[in-house]
Amino acid sequence: MKKVSPKPASRYFCARMPKRPLPSLVAPRSLFVVAAFAALIMPLGALTPPQPELPKIALTVRDIRIDAEVADDSDEKTIGLMGRKELAEGQGMLFVFSRPQPMGFWMKDTLIPLSIAYLNAAGIIREIHDMQPLEENSVPSVFQDLVYALEVPQGWFTKSGILAGDKVTGLPKPSSSD
Repeated sequence: MKKVSPKPASRYFCARMPKRPLPSLVAPRSLFVVAAFAALIMPLGALTPPQPELPKIALTVRDIRIDAEVADDSDEKTIGLMGRKELAEGQGMLFVFSRPQPMGFWMKDTLIPLSIAYLNAAGIIREIHDMQPLEENSVPSVFQDLVYALEVPQGWFTKSGILAGDKVTGLPKPSSSD
């Protein structure tokens, strides 16, 4: 009996390969899936990490206490609440500037919705604005005489009955650097 050797596997595989290229949708679809996945995970890894908790002071508005971290140097003010995943009711961050000026804050890399109050040197709330997470458009002030900005969980001012014109007490002196 004569032995018949089987065809080599590679030749068998080649014989089964399609004669025409795969449909052109396969490659773009694969690239789309990879690009979509990368777009989802890259921003998460690119967020500014949160800074360590800053020293706190007790502020009061209409007999309501706010425990606020104080950001009074340039690096602390630049990072602010970026990267934080939560901010409890009655907590906030106070930004302290050296001289009266117009202000504008954005929410780059900030994951929690916030409300911001712009205050003058006497501690009077001049404006209150709501800000959305990750929004990179600045929320500019209308007034030009501002020395402080106070960020709290979004809606906290409204829930507490705090309005423009109310006075914040317990504020530190304006910082020596911006």
